[in-house]
Parts: sequence; structure tokens; C-alpha cells
Amino acid sequence: MGGDTAPGDFNFWEFRHAKDPWQCRSNRGHQAFAAFGVKSFFICHIRVGVPLQVAPHRTGIQLKKLSIILTLSALLTSAATVQAAPATTGKTTKAEALPNTLLSPEVMYKYLAAELAFQRGEAFSAYATMLALARSTRDPRLARRAVEFAAAGSLNAEALKAARVWRELAPHADDAGQTLIGLLIANNRTDEAKQLLAQQLAASTPEALPTAISTVQRQLARVTDRKRGTALLRELLEPYTESLEALLTLAQTAMVSGERALALSDARAALARHPASELAALTLAQIIEDKAEAATMLSGFLAANPKSREVRLAYSRMLFEQNRAAEARAEFETLLTQYPNDQTTLYALGLLSVQAADLPAAEKYLSAYIATLGGEPDRERDASQALLVLAQIAEERNDHASALKWLEMVGSGNPSNYIAALSKRAQLLARSGRLDDARAVLREADIEGDDERARLIVSEAQLLRDAGRLDDALRLVADGLVSLKDNVDLLYEHAMLAEKANQLELMERELRRLIEVAPDNQHAYNALGYSLADRNIRLQEAYDLIRKASTLAPEDPFIMDSLGWAEFRLGRYEDAEKTLRRAFGLKADPEIAAHLGEVLWVLGRENEARQLWRDANAKDPANNTLKGTLQRLQVKL
Repeated sequence: MGGDTAPGDFNFWEFRHAKDPWQCRSNRGHQAFAAFGVKSFFICHIRVGVPLQVAPHRTGIQLKKLSIILTLSALLTSAATVQAAPATTGKTTKAEALPNTLLSPEVMYKYLAAELAFQRGEAFSAYATMLALARSTRDPRLARRAVEFAAAGSLNAEALKAARVWRELAPHADDAGQTLIGLLIANNRTDEAKQLLAQQLAASTPEALPTAISTVQRQLARVTDRKRGTALLRELLEPYTESLEALLTLAQTAMVSGERALALSDARAALARHPASELAALTLAQIIEDKAEAATMLSGFLAANPKSREVRLAYSRMLFEQNRAAEARAEFETLLTQYPNDQTTLYALGLLSVQAADLPAAEKYLSAYIATLGGEPDRERDASQALLVLAQIAEERNDHASALKWLEMVGSGNPSNYIAALSKRAQLLARSGRLDDARAVLREADIEGDDERARLIVSEAQLLRDAGRLDDALRLVADGLVSLKDNVDLLYEHAMLAEKANQLELMERELRRLIEVAPDNQHAYNALGYSLADRNIRLQEAYDLIRKASTLAPEDPFIMDSLGWAEFRLGRYEDAEKTLRRAFGLKADPEIAAHLGEVLWVLGRENEARQLWRDANAKDPANNTLKGTLQRLQVKL
């Protein structure tokens, strides 16, 4: 600020900062003030400019002390920012007409006294001083600052007084008007707020009316009495019911208030007066409770407005949700003729084709969808899902090169799909004899989380297991457990590898540790119980473990299979048949068929058992459980 100057001969440096030399901000009271809709707080900038000659002050304060206050004020008030959403009325924002305020020593002293009082937590003193200063100087910026002080101190009544002065000094400034309205509502002065809101609506041009309506809705949403706020909104918008925005705003507000009949009436009126409005049709469809009726309404709208993309999309989704997949697909195909490169349509048609088992069509649509992305991510959809489907389709026709191409395009944005893609890539490479390359894919992955690391270790261990390197797989997972202690996935994989290596004590130890770490993990109970039952030892304990798993996942067919097998081992043949039939009904798996067939065989229903096994063998002739069962019972199919 400069050095000392002799009393009676000193200069104040004027405040200069673009158009508003009084801009100041503070972090105090952010939440309280933001609720009133004030645009923002400001940082106070003191900048060297043209010296302003003033008469010696009569406050008794020395210049050196004043310089310290100025410095402290600048530092304190620039400590942080407060952010609040700007209030708009739908018109071009009008700035305050800034007066040419004379920065006399008295004005400067009072201004800094108010700022320092505020920094000391004396909100009322700061407000009172600043408001008095605003009145004496007629400067709206000081009135605004008084509002900030009062709001930060939760002095609602005082904030309202200051807001009235601010509006008086800047009658055409939008932020002054919006702040006054917000404070009137906060102080339950809704009738006065209503008058100001009505003036805003009346002053809006037709082009600006939609934004003005939105602003009124936001302001009235703060009314504590929701019914009162809704009634005020309806009164204010009554003169504008020819406007689409007014009717839709009323419909949405009524819906939120639980007045569906009123919401329906408003939405129907909006569509009747604006029959080509997609927004009106979509709003009405959302409000109609009977979705079949809503679908019929949308169908009628599309007959009159066949190019309405958003409505046809909504109609297609609605048909799908009503299990009318073929009709939904036909609507999406219509959309595709109208918008050939529409990503949403291509994506939807691809997934619908998968559901219909039309894999050539699914591949056509999904590959076209990926092509439209041009290597960029899709901000609205998860493209990795489409890539995984394309890879699976290619794999099913033994086109491993194409499958690998799709899998390599899966990025790390969706960690779960990324890990799935890496694991599948590794499997395909290992099947072609490139085990080292497969392991490198997993080890060089771009991952950060421990869970993702564990999943990749499990995938690599499975590659080693399938390659006959069981000891290497066990060592790999054991090493992983050193750094990822008690990881659920690693404990389970270690137990399963130990079981395969016939290290049954290690298997049981790891599964019991898993149960201790994750007592709600049904797979641990099931695996341990089934292992005991399959070896025909500690059968009651095995049954109890599997029953625990069943309570955690009552609809899991494989847990049902374990339970039925334990019942069979316990000699409860009728219970076993019942349980296994239920499991087989949920999942016609060859392993479940092997167990159910053995129960039927023991019950003397050999022909029925043979037929069940034949069907399972045709489905999966390499199934180890089925082959073991037939060999043990010396059955030839």
C-alpha cells in the first residue's frame, strides 16, 4: 500500500477492479446465504490506482494502523469463495447501476470496521454498520454486502431489511429482486413474494417466459407449506395456461404433490393445446398410471407425428417393459430407417436381437453401433457390454481372431467388464497354446483396486489349472494372499485349487477362514458342505452347512443340488428327489442331472434315470461328474 505519510498529508488509493471496485467475497455463511438465491460472494481487491486526495480524517486513527487494517481486510476477505446458483428471470441479466461513491476516510473506516467485525464473528454488528453505510452512500453493493453478513449470521429478518434496501437502490438488478423474493419466502411473507413474482412473469417476453416460469417454480419450491406453495404457483400461472411450459410445470408440480388427477388434467390440456409437442406427450405418458393406456396414447401420437424420435424411443421401451419385445423391435427398426446412425437405436436393436437369439442381426446392429463411436467412449451407454456380446458371438462361431479384436477394445471405464474382457482374452490365447501371452495380458492390465487385482490373479490361476500346472496355480494364489490378506475371491480360489489337488485340510482351512471373514458368503458354506457330503463323511455337519448356504441364497439351483446330494447321502431319498427335481427345473445342468439320476437309480427307477443321463450326456459328454457317476454305477447308455 505504500509507506507512512505525515498526518494531514496522506493519500488513500482508490479501489479499482473492472466495473465494480467493491467486489468482495467471504466463505462465512455460504449455506445460509446460498438458500436465498444470491449470485455469489466476492473477493475484495485493493489495487493501486490513481491517488485520491481527501481531507485529513477526524476519526483519530493513524495512517500506519489504517494500513494494517487495509492489509488484514484484504487478506481475510480473500480467504475463500462461496458459491450459489445465479437466479435468473428469463431476461438478459441486468447489472446494477454503480454510483461513483466517494471513498472518504469515514466511509473507508466504517467499511473496514464492518468487514473486521464479520471476520470476528460479529454478524449483527457487521450487518448494521454496512447497512447504515449503504443508506448513507446510496451504494447497492454495500447493501448487498449487508445482506451477506445477515444471512451468514442466520439473521433472516435483518437480511430481509437489507435486501429491501438493496432492491430500492438497484430496482432493475435481477439478483437484487431474486434475493428479496427468496428472503420474503424464508420469512413467510408469501403474499408479498407473490406480487414480485407476478411482476416478473408480466415483464417477461414470450421468448423468455419459459425461463421465468422455471424461476418462479424454483422460488416457490422453498415455501415450507407445500400446499400453499403449489396453490401460489397455480395462481401465478393461471394467466399463462396457453403456454406449454406453464401447463407442464403445473402438471409436474401436481404429480409431485400427489395430486394425480389434477396432474392428468394439466398434462391432457397441454397435449390438446400443443398436439405436436413431444414433451407434452412424454409428460402425459409418465403421469398415466395404466401403462397399457399410456402406450396406446403414445401410439396415437406417433400416428400423427411419425418423426418424433423421443416419443418413439419411449414407446419402444414401454413395449419392451410390457414383454412385447417383437413390437418393441419393430418400433426400433422404424427409428433406424428414420435415423440410420442413431446410437441408441442400434444399441437397443442389438440387445433385442440377442434376446431373440438372432445372433447375425445382433452382430450387425452392435458392430454398426461400435462403428458410430469412432473410437470415442459413449457418454450415455456402456459400450463395453456391446463389445462383450460381439466377442461372445464371434467365439461361438470359432472366430477367435474377431473375438480378440472386440475384447481388445474394451476400456477400463467399467472395471467389472474390463476384467471380464481381459479374462476372456487370456482364455482364448491360452486355448491357442499361447499361455505366456495370456498371462502377460492379465499381468499388464491397467488396474488399481485390490478387488480387481484379486480377480486377475484368480483368472491367471485358472489358466494354470487348465494347463495342468496345479502346483503353480496354488503358489500364485498363495502369493496373492500375502499382499491381499483375507481377500474373499483369493481364499475361495485357493480352497478350490486345494480340493482339486486333494489337499483337503488346506481346502477346509481356507473355507473356514472365508466363513470367518465373510459370514454371509453362501458359496463358502456350500463348497465346504458339498465337499464333506461328496466324500460321505460328517454328513450331518455337511447338511447343516449347506442349509446355511440355502438360507442365504434360497433360489440358487447349485446350492439346491448340494442340499439334495447331502439328503441322498443321509438316506433321505424322497427328500433328495424333491430337492433335486426343483434344482433341475431351475437349471438343467448335467451335474444336477447326474445326482438326480443316481437318486432315481437307487429308488429302482432305472429307465427314468437312464433317459435323464442320456439327455445330459448329449448336452455335455465331457462332464466329469456325469462320467464319474456312470462309471461308478457301471451304467452304459
